[in-house]
Amino acid sequence: MKVTKILPILALAVALASCNGPAGELVGAGKGGNFKEANPYGMLFIKKGSFLMGANTQSAVFEQPDNILMVTVAAFWMDETEITNNEYHQFVNWVRDSIAMTRLVQAGMTDYAIQPKNEDFDETNFRLNWRKKVPWDSKDEEVQDAISSMFYEDKTLKTNGLHYRYSWVNMDEALPQRNKFDVATSLYPPGSTARVDTFWVDDNGGIRDSTIFRPLRSPKDLRTDKIICIYPDTLVWARDFQFSYNDPMLQMYFSHPGYAEYPVVGVTWEQAHAFCSWRTKLFAQGSSVGACEYRLPSEAEWEYAARGGRKMAMYPWGSNYARDSKGCFFANFKPYRGSYVDDTGSTTMKVGQFRPNDFGLYDMAGNVSEWTNSAYQSAANTHIHDLNPDYSYMSRKADPPILKRKVVKGGSWKDISYFMQCGVRSYEYQYESRPYIGFRCVRSYIGD
Repeated sequence: MKVTKILPILALAVALASCNGPAGELVGAGKGGNFKEANPYGMLFIKKGSFLMGANTQSAVFEQPDNILMVTVAAFWMDETEITNNEYHQFVNWVRDSIAMTRLVQAGMTDYAIQPKNEDFDETNFRLNWRKKVPWDSKDEEVQDAISSMFYEDKTLKTNGLHYRYSWVNMDEALPQRNKFDVATSLYPPGSTARVDTFWVDDNGGIRDSTIFRPLRSPKDLRTDKIICIYPDTLVWARDFQFSYNDPMLQMYFSHPGYAEYPVVGVTWEQAHAFCSWRTKLFAQGSSVGACEYRLPSEAEWEYAARGGRKMAMYPWGSNYARDSKGCFFANFKPYRGSYVDDTGSTTMKVGQFRPNDFGLYDMAGNVSEWTNSAYQSAANTHIHDLNPDYSYMSRKADPPILKRKVVKGGSWKDISYFMQCGVRSYEYQYESRPYIGFRCVRSYIGD
């Protein structure tokens, strides 16, 4: 009898404890609470703040000085250094291995795939089994038949075949009023379309793409699936500097372990964008807790991080001069005409060789310039918002080249000190690669 009376009381207590609030009241779904995001490996926390965005001095390119604007930037994570050859190699190796495993699965070796339980195996839709290692040295003829076409006769890898496929949502197609989703009808407006690119690989292994107008019927119609060759262009060391002997850099810079901790160069903005997508996927595979995607920083984020919390800092180190009282330079750049070595480096150097700024970030000036996510327009500062300013545009195949310019920041080993300034901006076309442009990633912070 006593047990019968106690059971309802216990049930009520359990119910109250499970929802952490009184029964029948609005108490939330039980998620969140005291969640605190863990530090991403290799990244530093950049606290929210405001600063004066724009060049401290008159532009060396335009007659009119850049518009200076007080802006606020939300907190985010940023790579402590530029992405190195060693880190980019992890991306290259992942793409290489995924291609090999896919071919092995298609050849009938389904243990290289994760098969759904109680379902027939579908070779057109499967997940790779990353617990398995690719048997590169296998003598099995079936294995070699599947992967041998990835190599030349001398057993060197065909780097032009390292294709990475990924996708993103074309937000600039989702935001216009003409494509606004109607919650009353649960439909998009009649006749609405999304302007996207479509990609495919032709019979010769070449990547082809074109711009199409896709009927907008569901959110998936806003997505672009892209295919891109991700191997860096090592020929930039010779192509960009004619009548200059840079063959050792061309042959060794990305492949030799002696350059492992040097910043990766010869990557386009598009390849850097693909790297961010892969890094997001890599994190998701190893974490049970979601996070914001890895991406390239906006121009405002990059400039704010470079200033290190100093609103009017001309250079990342806080001084208005390029060297200290002892005459030592603060970064790797071109100090004098024809003299590259006075700062201890002639071309690129290992990352982190100079003192970090007040946020702890290395090489925010010099060594290599860095891609940002922002589209380049000379007068962008006149119409951007003062909260998390971001002038960005994901160009399509059919767009003119002027819409494919991306902001580059920080200056490089071949630039004069003017380009080391935090507020100075230049640009490069998103499909071009240079031996003096690299990148680093950011990730938005979850919270305020």
